[in-house]
This record gives sequence, C-alpha cells and structure tokens, in this order.
Amino acid sequence: MAEHRPCTARGETPLQRADRNFVELLQELRVTQTGVQILFAFLLSLAFTSRFTSLDTVQRVTYVITLLLAVLAAALFTAPAALHRSLFQQGAKPRIVQVSSRLATTGLVVLVFAFSGSVLLVVDVTTSRAGGIAAGAATFLVCVGLWGLLPRLVRRAGLRDVPQGSGGRPEGTAEEPASQGTVLIPAPPRGTIRQPSGVREGAAHREASARRR
Repeated sequence: MAEHRPCTARGETPLQRADRNFVELLQELRVTQTGVQILFAFLLSLAFTSRFTSLDTVQRVTYVITLLLAVLAAALFTAPAALHRSLFQQGAKPRIVQVSSRLATTGLVVLVFAFSGSVLLVVDVTTSRAGGIAAGAATFLVCVGLWGLLPRLVRRAGLRDVPQGSGGRPEGTAEEPASQGTVLIPAPPRGTIRQPSGVREGAAHREASARRR
C-alpha cells in the first residue's frame, strides 16, 4: 500500500513518478542521439574518402579513437531502451529509471571526448596540428561548461532563491520529522459533551468526603 501513496509535491505515487521520469529521460536521449548519429555517420564516411589515405599516424589514431568513442556513446544512449524492453512488465520501472539515468550520464561524458576528438581531427587535417589541439581543447571546455558546470550553477541559484522558513523542499523529499521528546496532545473530538462546572465541582466534593470517611 505504501507504493500507491502520493510521495511528491505533484501528488504522484512512486510508480507514476518513475513513469514520468522515464518519459523525460527518453526525450533527452532523442536530442543526444541526433548528435551522435550525425557524428557517427561523418566518421564512417570519412574512411572512404580519397584524402583519408594521406593521414599520418597521429591522425589515424585520433580517428580510430574518436570512432570508437562515438560507437560507445551510441551504445550507452540506446541501452535504456533495451533495458526497458528486457524488463518490460516485471515491476522494475524505478530501477530501470535509475540505471538508465546513469547510462545517459556516462554517455554524455563519452560524447564530450568524441566531439573533442572529431574537432581535433578535422582542424588538424585542414590547418595544423597546433590548431587542431587548440580547437579540440576549446570544444572540450565548452561541453564541460555547458553540460557540467551550468547545471550546478543553475541548481545553486535555485537553492538561493528559496526563502528560508518557507517550507520549500526539492521534489520527492520528505518532511523533517518532529524533534524527539515532543509530545503532541490531541484536541478533544468535536461533538464531545462536557459536563457543567457545577456538576464537576459537586462530584469532586463528594469524592473528597468519601476519602475522609
């Protein structure tokens, strides 16, 4: 029964939240897979061009490493779909979401190096080795800044905007329990008939007289 109770500010159950998170994850993967597909198609076609035979050893090594990174990124981004299909209707949706999120994060890290290697290769072939290294390093810094640093800055800014004492909490977090030792006295239920004060005083007087006897 606990899995069917609302657990977030949206009033969702754990299963509803897992379904929504998985749909959002798939939307993110569609965006990243487009970039991976374009990069992978470019690298595959590059090996069949006439200029590919003129590449030196460093350029060929860079090409092979970048191609393998692109393949690995594509495999990581498609793994959540295969994982969901293998565990379909087995009650493992929350676990699927957790594992898929880690796979997508790892895929983004690999994609950073794939982008940097492809830019390094193209600029190296078209201009010079120093220009290729500079362009690859710049691509790496831009991707790390936009994909890694920017989300952290946005998160910190959001935490600073939450006023203290307003009770605002991130989604999915539980409220803090009451301090230990605090005793809550429930209020009397509505509709309870209380005896008049005169009746209570008379009963107390009779009880005191009986004790003296």
